[in-house]
Amino acid sequence: MGSRGTETGKELWEKLNKNEIVNVMTDYWKAYSEFLPKELHVKSKKETWTVESYNSLFRHYLARFRRKTKCYSKSYEMLKYSILLFMAKKIICYL
Repeated sequence: MGSRGTETGKELWEKLNKNEIVNVMTDYWKAYSEFLPKELHVKSKKETWTVESYNSLFRHYLARFRRKTKCYSKSYEMLKYSILLFMAKKIICYL
């Protein structure tokens, strides 16, 4: 949770870096190059389409992900539960 800036990215990378990571696919946003290791970092729009489609679905169905001036969530916990519920509902629909 946060901006697409370097500080938020560094925090996320520190959390993810505990796992075995082979590649990191990103678009060409400058901040990513400042904290991601060059040997793991792949810059390509063609590798990010899946996550972008999920982002679009979340924004479409969950008001919490729309503009902050309209509807937004002040609670991290409620945001987390909204995502989990949405994912569970979507998975059930596909079964």
